[in-house]
Amino acid sequence: MSILLKGGTVVSAKGRRQVDIRIIDEKIVEMGTNLKAEGSIVEDVSGCFLLPGFIDAHTHLELNNGKGSLGTADDFYTGSKAAVAKGTTTVIDMATPSKGSSLKDCLNAWNHLANDNSSCDYTYHMSIIEWNPSIKAEINEIIDAGITSFKMYMAYDNLRTTDAELYEAMREIRKYQGMLGVHCENGDMVNEMIARFIEERKLSPHYHPLTRPDSVEAEAVERYLMIAELADLPVNIVHLSTKASLEAVERARARGQTVYVETCPQYLVLDDHLYDGPDFEGAKYVCSPPLRSINDQNALWAGVMDGQINTISTDHCSFNFEGQKTIGKHDFSKIPNGMPGVESRPELIYTYGVTTGKISLERMIGLLSEDIAKQFSLYPQKGVIQSGSDADIVVWDPETIGVLSATTQLQKADYTPYEGMQTKGSARSVYLRGQKVAEQGQVIQEKQGAFIYRTIKNKS
Repeated sequence: MSILLKGGTVVSAKGRRQVDIRIIDEKIVEMGTNLKAEGSIVEDVSGCFLLPGFIDAHTHLELNNGKGSLGTADDFYTGSKAAVAKGTTTVIDMATPSKGSSLKDCLNAWNHLANDNSSCDYTYHMSIIEWNPSIKAEINEIIDAGITSFKMYMAYDNLRTTDAELYEAMREIRKYQGMLGVHCENGDMVNEMIARFIEERKLSPHYHPLTRPDSVEAEAVERYLMIAELADLPVNIVHLSTKASLEAVERARARGQTVYVETCPQYLVLDDHLYDGPDFEGAKYVCSPPLRSINDQNALWAGVMDGQINTISTDHCSFNFEGQKTIGKHDFSKIPNGMPGVESRPELIYTYGVTTGKISLERMIGLLSEDIAKQFSLYPQKGVIQSGSDADIVVWDPETIGVLSATTQLQKADYTPYEGMQTKGSARSVYLRGQKVAEQGQVIQEKQGAFIYRTIKNKS
């Protein structure tokens, strides 16, 4: 039996139209006005927008940060439930190998974590944390296994590679038209500034952003783009957070480079005054790059509005405040880096972007779904509502009012960085490949997610 969504307004990155949608099994099979209801389960979605399922292209649903046994509060089960409940139907998680292990072993490990546990669809970026002949030989194998994108680091001693290794990896990835994203911070400068503040006994969360100023990110972005130019590789910059970094991107694009830029909700709606909160509250906002100034925030919104920023994902990496963040109570450098966010992204961007008039709903669809799908070889299976695409559909009620709170979230962290923020608009119901999996912010069908195999067109 088919499902008929009747009376809603379908929105894409290019426009909107009032049409009905018929779903059979996992696919959208028909769209049009006044579709016949006989033989269908009908959901009246009048007054609602029908949006393509959101895609979060930057999550750490399961991560051990290398400091003992300090793992994330969420796992694939809880993190994916939080995602799909509010309309994110696909995540691209960061698969991160251990030192000395193979990329293939890492892929198997992440499949073990996600299979039969995820409530949304999923795929991965494969992290490269060391470079050697055996890792090089695996690049094509990983792409053939359906993972078309990779991640590397210019900071964190346990994760970063050298510039030369970054360049060599770029050249290998380019052979197969893969995508590379990089965490851009100057790791040497971060280490030096942390050591200086510790020596001076400046140990509160106030000093976290001072060890990672905008110049530390902007220098790394500039260097990364220069290396990418030498390798002739289109590249992605994850969680860009500063005006200076965006200016470096503009210079690279003026030289003719293809550069994709991601930012995150925390850099658009929060700022660095939060590090000075009472009772160690500032630790809740320790992430890298850190929260920035209002001036940076305004520049990022301008980039979102004019298209300089391509996508918005979350960098969801949840640690509890009690027992995890508080480990760094007497030394900010021991506070685990990361914040929860996979659940709240759609409501935040709709509230602070669309309802304020900064961006259109169509632009939001590009930033949170369609353009992500195109960038990461998911389109048109994902990211768009059209015949033949997966029936990943968010029935969006633009009039609902809410308040973000740790007491009502599905994420397992014991806090939300967006506590008390009022929202307007939310997912009334969520369909994942034709099955209604969430209503009114609650998951009604768990563990329905599947691995999405990606392919690169014209791969050599």
